[in-house]
Amino acid sequence: MLKAFMTTLRSKLYVMLGLAILLAAAIVVQAFLIVSIIERIFLESVAFSNILTTILLLCIALLLRMTLQYGVKYLGMRMARAAKIDIRQQLLSHFIKQPILEANKGQSGDKTSLFMDTVDEVDNYFSQYMPQMIQSVVITVTILLVILIQNWSSALIILVSAPFIPIFMMIIGFKTKDKSQEQLAALASFSGTFLDTLQGLPSLKLLGRSKAQREKIAESSQQFRAATMDVLKVAFSNSLALEFISMLSIGLIALEIAIRMIIFENLTFSVGFLILLLAPELFNQLKQLGSAFHTGRTSMGAARRLEEVLEQTAEPVEWGNQQLQQDEIPILRMEQVTFQYGEGSFQLAPICFTIPSNSHIAIIGKTGAGKSTLLHLLAGLIPASTGTYFINDLEQSAVDKATWFEQISYVSQHPYLLSATVRDNILLGAKETYDDQTIQHIAEQAGIWRWITQLPDGLDTWIGEGGRGLSGGEKQRITLARAFLKKPHIILFDEPTTGLDIQTEQLLQSSMALLRNQATVITVAHRLHTIRSADQILLLEEGYLTAQGTHAELLETSKIYQEMLQAQQGGKP
Repeated sequence: MLKAFMTTLRSKLYVMLGLAILLAAAIVVQAFLIVSIIERIFLESVAFSNILTTILLLCIALLLRMTLQYGVKYLGMRMARAAKIDIRQQLLSHFIKQPILEANKGQSGDKTSLFMDTVDEVDNYFSQYMPQMIQSVVITVTILLVILIQNWSSALIILVSAPFIPIFMMIIGFKTKDKSQEQLAALASFSGTFLDTLQGLPSLKLLGRSKAQREKIAESSQQFRAATMDVLKVAFSNSLALEFISMLSIGLIALEIAIRMIIFENLTFSVGFLILLLAPELFNQLKQLGSAFHTGRTSMGAARRLEEVLEQTAEPVEWGNQQLQQDEIPILRMEQVTFQYGEGSFQLAPICFTIPSNSHIAIIGKTGAGKSTLLHLLAGLIPASTGTYFINDLEQSAVDKATWFEQISYVSQHPYLLSATVRDNILLGAKETYDDQTIQHIAEQAGIWRWITQLPDGLDTWIGEGGRGLSGGEKQRITLARAFLKKPHIILFDEPTTGLDIQTEQLLQSSMALLRNQATVITVAHRLHTIRSADQILLLEEGYLTAQGTHAELLETSKIYQEMLQAQQGGKP
């Protein structure tokens, strides 16, 4: 992943390399100017006024150095920003393309941590490691060449001692990558556990599991802390070793210069002082590269974690590019369609049926019979294992995805509402602007306007995340308002009245009846009295379509349907 980004960001790397070369030149010129100023003032006793030009040149060199350092850092931050945006887009695209069954797996906190913390860890590779590596290599080589020209023996000491820094750096770096992956895994686990606890807090309290869950969070936190301390331990060990090697090398160079200047007297002050100025610069660059290398290995661990997620394959729902008529309600047909969640798990047996335009279809059956699975197949959210699903005369795999989803609305048992205003939640997905009068008309059709007028800020009242603070019926009616606004050709209801009181159910049924006048309605029903008027009822049992027909027909032909009615009504149908 990181190599691929470096290829796309090649132009910025070339600019960064050019800036690093100029920066190396500025550092060398700065050292020469400092030596010149010190030598002329203290050894040659030149008047201060005679070196003002040299001092001005030194200030320019210092200013240029700071500017170039900022330029290199700025380019690194730009590269990091572009890479993070691209990675998050890849993750979002990956999760969007996943079938609903795959998308529902895992913890929300884990995925949130992946989008935020793990992607942020990659930042350091581009903003710190790559700029520092280019800068350190160029500056180190430039300074080494200058020292070699001025005094070969000092350059020899550097050539012997300096390689220990990158060697030690690589040894520590490999360990850092493994430790950083462990840290990110511990962070993802901690985030997932913490978010799950927040979402299920009422249930945990009622079940008396608050203390046990608190201990679980504490354990997860301890694991994350231990993983973080392991990474820091490696980082501190790395810094200590780099400082020790650098200090020892600079000490050897200073000793060699002192011996040649004082004892052998074969080295001038200007050359010796120049080397003493440049050597720390060289080793400082190597130390910074060592720290950046540690950071880079951490980023590589994060990148590997992201690659593992992006490499996870799931059977996507295939779509084509055939456009559907926007003014025509499509006919849906399934021929020998099957679906299986996995080896040895629930399987939907071969199913054949046709749903005419503008009809009302009900799907019924006991819990686990496959009702929601069939609804997901009809919605195009999961792919059929075998068989063919036709939309009009086109196979589903040939239909354009965008035009299909423009024509359907899906109302589930537990609709998700955003943390936003009532207006924003009703207009979610709207492609044009609607005035308050239009929204009021829509809300009246959905049976929710009277409730909205009683809210503190009306349409601008804020709703908690996931619809927190609203009843199940209020959530359902907001979702219905979306459907009225969208005016879809096909509406899918997944047991929308389950768990609601009779009055709220009647309000929803009235709104749903209005929708049936303008679209094909497919309902997964739990309460059978709500679907007596359906044009066709599909009865599922353990994944098999055992009966289909109207209410009157199933009363005559299906014993299971009769038993279900009697169980709900407590007597004869």
